[in-house]
Amino acid sequence: MHERLLPASPNWYCSRCSDTNTKGILGFGARNSIYLVQVTAASPAILGELSGHKERVSGFVFSPHEGEENICASTSDDKTVKIWDTEKRVVISEHSAHENTITALDWSPKERTLVVTGDEKGVVMCFWHNNNDVHSFMPQPRAIFCLSCSPHHESHVAIGYKDGLVAVIDISKKGAMIHRLRGHEDEIHALAWCPQPGEDRLYSRPEEGGEVADAGEAGEEGCYLASGSRDQTLRVWSTARGKGVMTLKMPFLKRRGMSVDPGVKERIWLTVHWPKGRPTHLVSSCFGGELVLWDLAKSDKQKWSLLGTSADGSNPSHSRIVFNLSSTEVDGTQLLISTSMDREIKCWSLSTLECCWSLPTLGGFVYSLSASPVASGMLAVGVGDNMIRLWNTLALGRAYDTRVFWQGIRSKVTALAWHPTKEAHLAFGTDDGKVGIYDVFSNKPPQSSSTYHKKTVYTIAWGPPLPPLSFGGDKPSCSLYSCGGEGIILQHDPWKLTTDALNIDKLICSTNQIKHKLSPHTDFSWKPDGKVLAIGNEDGSIGVFLAPTLRQLCVVEQHHKIINTLRWHHAHSTAPELHALLASGSSNAVVYVHNLHSAIESPGESPVTITEPYRRLEGHTAKITGLDWSPHHDAHLATVGYDGTAQVWDVVKGEPLSNYRGHRGRLLCVQWSPVDPLLIWTGGDDFTVHEWSTARQEHTKPPKGKRAQQMKSKKKKKKATGKGGMRIEDEATEGGENDGGGEEEEEEEEEEKRGLKKEERTAARVETPTASNGERRAGEQQEEEMEEDEEEGNRSSVNTPLTPAVPEWRRGSSQTYSTVFSPDTPRLQNGERATPPARKEDKRRDKPEATSVRKKKQRSLLPLSTSMDHRPREHLLTDCTTLATYTHARDEVSECVPGSGEHIQFGLFSDREALHRMLEEEERGHVEGGHFESMFTLRLWRGQEVEALNMAMEKGELNDHLIAMAPMAGYKVWVQAVEAYVKQLCRQDQHLKASSHLMSIGKFYDAVSLLKTHHFYREAIAMAKSRLRPDDPVLVDLYMTWAEQLEKDGHYTAGAKCYLAVGRDFDAAKIVGRKGDAASLRAAAAVARVSGHRELSRSLALRCAKDLATAQDWRAAQTVLREEGMLSTSLTFITNEVLVMRLSPVGVVTWSPSSTHDWSVPTAEEFILAVGRVWKREFGVCSTSCSEQARQALDELGAVENPQATPNIPLRQLLSQVALDVSQGLLCTLLADDRGALGHFLRAIVRGSEANNFNLMSEMCELLFPDGLYSLKRYTQFLDVSCADSAALARSLEAFICYQQLYRAWWTSSTTTPAQGSGLSADRDSTNITEPPQAQTDHNGLCQQSHENGLSSATNGSVAGRRLDSPAQAQSQVQEELAEVLVEAGRQVLSEPHASLQAHQRAVAEVQKRVSGLVQMHSRGQEAQPSSSAETPPPLKADQEGASSRQDGGGSSEAHTLPALIACMSEHNKAIEDLPQHVKKYPFPNVVECCIVLLYLSRNAKATLNFPSQAEVLNLLQTYGAPLQASWRKLT
Repeated sequence: MHERLLPASPNWYCSRCSDTNTKGILGFGARNSIYLVQVTAASPAILGELSGHKERVSGFVFSPHEGEENICASTSDDKTVKIWDTEKRVVISEHSAHENTITALDWSPKERTLVVTGDEKGVVMCFWHNNNDVHSFMPQPRAIFCLSCSPHHESHVAIGYKDGLVAVIDISKKGAMIHRLRGHEDEIHALAWCPQPGEDRLYSRPEEGGEVADAGEAGEEGCYLASGSRDQTLRVWSTARGKGVMTLKMPFLKRRGMSVDPGVKERIWLTVHWPKGRPTHLVSSCFGGELVLWDLAKSDKQKWSLLGTSADGSNPSHSRIVFNLSSTEVDGTQLLISTSMDREIKCWSLSTLECCWSLPTLGGFVYSLSASPVASGMLAVGVGDNMIRLWNTLALGRAYDTRVFWQGIRSKVTALAWHPTKEAHLAFGTDDGKVGIYDVFSNKPPQSSSTYHKKTVYTIAWGPPLPPLSFGGDKPSCSLYSCGGEGIILQHDPWKLTTDALNIDKLICSTNQIKHKLSPHTDFSWKPDGKVLAIGNEDGSIGVFLAPTLRQLCVVEQHHKIINTLRWHHAHSTAPELHALLASGSSNAVVYVHNLHSAIESPGESPVTITEPYRRLEGHTAKITGLDWSPHHDAHLATVGYDGTAQVWDVVKGEPLSNYRGHRGRLLCVQWSPVDPLLIWTGGDDFTVHEWSTARQEHTKPPKGKRAQQMKSKKKKKKATGKGGMRIEDEATEGGENDGGGEEEEEEEEEEKRGLKKEERTAARVETPTASNGERRAGEQQEEEMEEDEEEGNRSSVNTPLTPAVPEWRRGSSQTYSTVFSPDTPRLQNGERATPPARKEDKRRDKPEATSVRKKKQRSLLPLSTSMDHRPREHLLTDCTTLATYTHARDEVSECVPGSGEHIQFGLFSDREALHRMLEEEERGHVEGGHFESMFTLRLWRGQEVEALNMAMEKGELNDHLIAMAPMAGYKVWVQAVEAYVKQLCRQDQHLKASSHLMSIGKFYDAVSLLKTHHFYREAIAMAKSRLRPDDPVLVDLYMTWAEQLEKDGHYTAGAKCYLAVGRDFDAAKIVGRKGDAASLRAAAAVARVSGHRELSRSLALRCAKDLATAQDWRAAQTVLREEGMLSTSLTFITNEVLVMRLSPVGVVTWSPSSTHDWSVPTAEEFILAVGRVWKREFGVCSTSCSEQARQALDELGAVENPQATPNIPLRQLLSQVALDVSQGLLCTLLADDRGALGHFLRAIVRGSEANNFNLMSEMCELLFPDGLYSLKRYTQFLDVSCADSAALARSLEAFICYQQLYRAWWTSSTTTPAQGSGLSADRDSTNITEPPQAQTDHNGLCQQSHENGLSSATNGSVAGRRLDSPAQAQSQVQEELAEVLVEAGRQVLSEPHASLQAHQRAVAEVQKRVSGLVQMHSRGQEAQPSSSAETPPPLKADQEGASSRQDGGGSSEAHTLPALIACMSEHNKAIEDLPQHVKKYPFPNVVECCIVLLYLSRNAKATLNFPSQAEVLNLLQTYGAPLQASWRKLT
């Protein structure tokens, strides 16, 4: 956990991105997280953060209800709304129903579970989070900027729009507009309701054309609403009267050192807040960040007071615009919280109007931290927001006392360094290559060096001057050095920064006589005494140079990747040998520490190459970016890296001490507090600086990365040949780049710097030319990564010379650099060769098959004494003489000590003390050789079981043999040994074996928990189920945890089995159907049905059947429905299948079903009769019986949603909707409800018209009424003709039947076949009717038959067909039949009430189109011409002028204004309301369109219109056909 934290900056330009609750907790959105701050009048305290959004948080609000202070809501640019529990830090509920960016948020003060949001397209959504219910509506099609729920009326919401409109809506009436408040001229930034209901009298100047604000007339019904706008005004509105009562203009406050032009709107944000308990006081922001308190009850001119004005005239207000305000009461003091663009959060006392405290925030990556060596507690922070923060960490009473420096900085601050003796001088480097020095005690801009780096400055430091700056008497005590991304180190003269900086590479080359090009530098570090300089290079090498000549002392070639960071140990250590420790980190995850004491104190004539580290610190799982030594301890080192953790090490012991995991991103820098030995500061790419204590962390090691764990499973062991041909196992090369997961490559962001520099030089990385190098690079990914205990404990002494490989860039030079070793050559460790033991299973796998190989003899447990018996014969004879003399004349051989030294072999032949001395010698030899098991065996022989086991536990070298021997030492020791062995096995990832050992000591639940923790769920369940009761909570938890993991990984069937095992049948059924395919849904339905969850079973079965029907697999769909007994749906699917088969021969359906039933094959039987026959055969549904069954099926189908068809609806979906209508109509027929049947049949026919599919509409008329009007009479004869509604229904059906007959007659009389195309709807917008509706002539047999036979093949009473031999006779017959069609069509289709209704509807649509055009032009910001009061829509086409003049009430320019259009729309709506209800209830063909077709047919076919007469048709056309006059002119 952290002590203090500098959080990320609150997000800008959000209407409500921060809020406070009644407990004094502040929440604000920063980036994609939400930070929680405990607010008091004294100081703030960061509590934590809520993380879950994927993009920027755009809104945040606490629940205002008592008892729910810990509940809050947030919105984000990822279009989600989340409800949080701040105590548990979890999401309670969420939805992502918004399709556009969310811009406004509020929590209803009257309704506990209601959260209201608005987006940039004008959509308002109400979210009841307790039941995840979401309702949406669009009061206005314009961008929403803010909204606020009324605290006095539960359904009233105020909305501020981008164009300046303030609207009050009623959400209980689907967003109905209550008030439209006009007055602002620009976007609304904030809205605030008066906390007190009612409208008491406020003093103000009268509004334009209004009166003095006096709410006495309104009583207590209304409430005041305040709004702040970009137009620099603050307005107070009366909701009782729906108008403004007060306008407040922002005062212009010119502060010292600032010049704010109030006319510049680019950076103006006017927020407003109405504090609780202060009905006459408003708080608002101003131009430059000032906060103003308005007293609305004052009558004098000075109605406002400025917050933060002190006696000396200074103002601690914000320096830039304020975005959000919120207030809370803590300990009786009402506090106001403000967030600003200046990246500070300020707390104000509303009683004193003084600033209580400021909380600094950060707006970029934290690239650098530097603690002042002179000014105690002063920490400099370099941030990616182009600013430097100075944090006085020791300020009394002010936890976050900071100063900001931004002058002269135009880029990210990537490096910082304090002067070692001058406390005011702070050097900095930036992303654009600039180097400068700040005097932090003055307000002057910084001094900048005239020499810029070509790339980012990565490191900057002070050091002793080097030649030529070191020459002469007048010279600075310290020079400034900087390293940039181009790979050079520059020396700057701090006294004369205007002079050119010097490249130290020239001095290095001249001093060391280097002719070749030096490797680019990546980092450097001066030894604290200023005598030695260490330089890290791109090729991974580290050069160590002696100042001031920079003679090279040694080169460290440990890393194989570019160096990220270097740090020398401090110089005030009590152990002088630690002064020369140099820590280094590179792009791999290993930190190396080298002791350069001998190289510095006793330098040779030529540089020494160092290839072995003093310590190797492993634990990080990604690249190292920062190091810092503790100034309080000896050899304590803090490291940070891309794994997001900070680690503290004891370098001498090589042990991790503490690990901090509080950051939520990659770490870039670290700094140890120079005052407190336990405090460390870290910064990273999460925009935060954390102060944390090493003593308060629960972890000691970094977490293992996924990459490191994957490498363990993939690496294979390699065998190398040792001395005498003995095969030994070669572990992964120490210091290799794969150790610790260093191969992980992170995503590089454009802002990143500490890690970015490493990738910039990747292309220039040096390769070694040895033949084995390619093999090494290919084999590094397969090297075995042994456990930490195995690496340290298992060693053997085998002396084989090294075979170093020389890099190509060092060829020809006098030095030899050993950078890469052959994988077949073991490495030296402190003078000995490290040889980890071979595992038995690997030895057996690698053993050759040949039987001639001699079995290896087991090595002796007493190798030292045994080796003495293998000396030359004369030595053995001397031993016998010496042993005899010692036995009988001990004084003569006083130098002989049996069992030790040269006479170790005598311990076996002398007394027990000598034997013990011999065994002690043998034990020491085993320890030095790394053979701990042999040492433990010897201790067991001596009766030292406890000591042996304790040492094995300490070394981590327990094994099965020692555990088997442990009971000899007693039960308690045995249990301790087993527990230690379990931990050792867990470190070696042998969790199954560890669990077995836990069971051996009776810790059964611990064994199960161990397996569960490491995801061995199957084994854990097997273990628990064999021992525990079936209802044991541990077993249930295992199944549930495994099920959740399986569900997350996509293994749904296995997860379902887990749920079934614990009786969670409902969850099992749901997870089985998660995949969504037909097979999964069917299986899920079966599981739910068997488990008794009937509703879920039917729901899943219906989804499965619909998917199968979409795939036209009718047999499988019916099978699924039969299994569930879903009668109503089965009947609909039968109708759909028969309908598809009937429409296939005529070309409406073009696909082939994958499976059908025999009864769906088309026959001569009528469609309705065929469907009824199948219903009776398959389910026994008929008119004579099962009326209750039919009634239930009809009720179920009536509850199914069947929306209106649209022009772009897929044909398969359209047919399913038609089948539902037909099924309902047929059920009504079975129940003798002819009126209901006709209503459903009408919907089935009209759907083709709505979808612009004339062929489908025509075919449905043929299928439902094969004999045309005669078929319709079967139903209408039973209707009550006296009922206007029934008559209108019959009239609509007759009209549609005649309508399609009329077009068939047109096709028949045409001399040419219609072109291919899609059908034309009956209710289409026919502005260009010049030919019949085009049919699909390649499939539709209607057109073909009409031209092959000369007449239609339909038998609907319109054009009955028979073949005539003579063309003249055929022509005469067609003329007669056409005349009959015209008469019948004219009688049924021509209806003046319907023509009037359709004309008014077209006029309303035209007016709406024009109004929409005006709104769109206004939203695009186009201003009206000075001479007109409103914007003029685009001019009408020539063929629309007459229609518009007739329908809009005239052709004058006044008809184009918004008031005129609204008046015109009102007239047409009034006319529509006056029409009879039965005329408007049912759809009807386009009467004007039918008039045109009738006239066209009568002229071309030379048929006379008798009834209706041609004059009646022309009268209808002239009265209501203005939009179609152009089409009529083209036809005639």
